[in-house]
Amino acid sequence: MRKITLIFSILMVSFLNAQTLQDSITFDPQKQLNAAQRLLSGNYGKAVTVGAYGETTYNQPEGMNGELDIQRLVLLFGYKFDDRTQFVTELELEHTVEIFVEQAFVNYAVAPNVSLRGGLMLVPMGIINEFHEPTTFNGVERPAVDAAIIPTTWREIGVGVTGRFNELSLGYQAYIFNGFKSTEADGQGGISGFLGGSNGLRGGRQKAIQSTIDSPTLSAKFDYYGIPGLRLGLAGYFGKTQAADDIEEIDGANIGISMLGLDARYAYQRFTARGQFVYASLSDTAEYNAATGRDLGSALQGWYLEGAYNLLPQDNQQRLFAFVRYEQYDTHAKTEGGLPQNDAYNRNDITTGLSYHIAPGVVLKGDYQFRDNALSEPDVSNRLNFGIGVWF
Repeated sequence: MRKITLIFSILMVSFLNAQTLQDSITFDPQKQLNAAQRLLSGNYGKAVTVGAYGETTYNQPEGMNGELDIQRLVLLFGYKFDDRTQFVTELELEHTVEIFVEQAFVNYAVAPNVSLRGGLMLVPMGIINEFHEPTTFNGVERPAVDAAIIPTTWREIGVGVTGRFNELSLGYQAYIFNGFKSTEADGQGGISGFLGGSNGLRGGRQKAIQSTIDSPTLSAKFDYYGIPGLRLGLAGYFGKTQAADDIEEIDGANIGISMLGLDARYAYQRFTARGQFVYASLSDTAEYNAATGRDLGSALQGWYLEGAYNLLPQDNQQRLFAFVRYEQYDTHAKTEGGLPQNDAYNRNDITTGLSYHIAPGVVLKGDYQFRDNALSEPDVSNRLNFGIGVWF
């Protein structure tokens, strides 16, 4: 409780200080674009557009060896067939050894504010899953809520529609997607599972790699931008997981998922803030755990609040944000079938540090993370992080 009180005190002081300044807003969440949106809006008559973003990181847990890593390098390509039809793709190299297709979809504008899309796309849930380029968020590592609860980077193959109602200051997205893979035959007459207690749904991401499909899932999000400097999001994801076709009728092969997310981003003068809350209710987890021997919870929950303040004058091209973020996330918020709740999965992180934007598209980051869980286990280490991020 003392940690939470400290975080809210820091946020309030930062906000009150920002109110006394007369600088203009240097970051507007209403105008922020991710890599795909920039490619779609930035062709300017050109047929081919190219971009990239990447991160190099150094993580130093207390009492352990540090790790240096090129976490990811993502190459962006866009092609404009005509004024209505475009193609966008992202090729991701993780840790210099793995290659994935992160996005690959066709966008067809049926009207000025309505587009149809089909292909491999990001699931619109939370902030980071859509806006994860390193210059768009504070902290060397993405928020843990967006790893354990929203399994960023979460993308699947699907079709849908996106657009906006300008008179209502409301943007919308709605898609039918392929879902998480939950189980497959283990070759010994049983089934093995991909979902578990510590990382929730993360192990079930199919990433368009010969994805199996049993039943479609529905994903939708609404974004409100009618108040200057503020953007609010409401997202939902509903459906069932996917099992291999030879075991899909086995009791416990699939589970049901209902996920809701709220997020907010705000900017006033040199002060910025963001936060989100995500709750996922999972059905049939008792049968799933009995069939697979896993410890999947029946509810996942997480939230965070973050405040940041630019220490440099607003007329300076460079920006230096001091920030603090508090997050709480629990992948055993509820359990079924007599499975005890594991307090090691009920976690809290406090991250504080600096983000130094030395030029548009280049950021140097440093932060320290205070990490613990309800058990305060010794293997949960505080961590010092440094990173370099680029995006163009």
